Amino acid sequence: MSTDAMPSSAMLARPDVVTGNESELLRGLLEAALRSLPQMYRPDMREFAQTVRPDPVRPGELRQEGVNERYAAIVGLGAAHLDDGQQRTLLAGITAHELVDSVAVRAARHADLGAVALAAWASAEVCRSAPPALVDRLTQAVRGARMQDTVSYAWTLTALLAAADLADVSGLSEQSAERLLAAQEPSGLFPHALPKETLGRFRSHIACFADQVYPIQALARYWRATGDRRALDAANRCAAVIVGRQGSAGQWWWHYDVRTGAVVEGYPVYSVHQHAMAPMALFDLQEAGGDDHRAAVVAGLRWLQVHPETDAELLDGVTGAIWRKVGRREPRKLVRSVRAAATAVSSHARLALLDRTCPPAVVDHECRPYELGWLLYAWLSAGTDGDRRRVAAEGAGEDA
Repeated sequence: MSTDAMPSSAMLARPDVVTGNESELLRGLLEAALRSLPQMYRPDMREFAQTVRPDPVRPGELRQEGVNERYAAIVGLGAAHLDDGQQRTLLAGITAHELVDSVAVRAARHADLGAVALAAWASAEVCRSAPPALVDRLTQAVRGARMQDTVSYAWTLTALLAAADLADVSGLSEQSAERLLAAQEPSGLFPHALPKETLGRFRSHIACFADQVYPIQALARYWRATGDRRALDAANRCAAVIVGRQGSAGQWWWHYDVRTGAVVEGYPVYSVHQHAMAPMALFDLQEAGGDDHRAAVVAGLRWLQVHPETDAELLDGVTGAIWRKVGRREPRKLVRSVRAAATAVSSHARLALLDRTCPPAVVDHECRPYELGWLLYAWLSAGTDGDRRRVAAEGAGEDA
């Protein structure tokens, strides 16, 4: 895809956040997303791959592996903010609306609450619809109050808020927000699951970066929808912790101790956290009247270009892939497992020797579609206000 088809600076929802070198970096990342996402798409199925890696047989090409319903919904959310021609180029002739319609049909039969919630969210924002089968599944999840992973539950709240004027979901967003608020630890962080005790002694105190950003986003939107100040305060508290722990080179760290807010294990550093997930959540928070963390967003973005862990490039100039992460030289997830067990016994345990024996220097040459979908959504959408403006313009026959 040529740079002429690239989202221009005028399309950026937040053009004032990045300037100079960071602006060029962001432009390159968005261009990369539009170049590589078509290589991850399965037009015969209207699905996106689980992941892509460099093809060992055809140099300069990407090899697809698996499919993932969640990822198709996320790409739909991001691609909806491209113009019609860009959507059709990315999606082999169809629009984001058509992609999301297909995802919604499949997700209604999916056992995964995360896939259901994302499909409902995308249906509400992109298609202005609330498929009853998806709403029923979200209703069951909220009223059942069974164990759920925090990420899927936060998406559920966001989906219910998006569908509030499209379906009868009265009381459900309040109930799901109350459960999230009740789960927040005194440290300000959210656990990995609701309730956290279901994870067992050696894991219940550990939560990841995603467990923080999606509740921040959901609660910021809940505050805007309801005026419940507790939600904004909770989102602010959580954001303050992760921003306060951000690495000196802008790294958004991976695993935290929810009891203290301390970083248990920083690596891998994921590219999607840097260019998409942190910006998306922190922008939503700021737009809700919460704290302004734009400096932290820019620092995180800058890490993609200047990362002290390795000299290797994270943006592949041939395929457009943004490589997934920089991790340690270690067998499996050894450092995280050891530190999780050690901090379960003593919250002060650090085991600094592990940093020397398992240094962070390995680039994972893998790229997942959702990473690029969130990249588009973070920088081309303007949160709930942007979605309302887009829908209003479409309804009036204007150029959105």
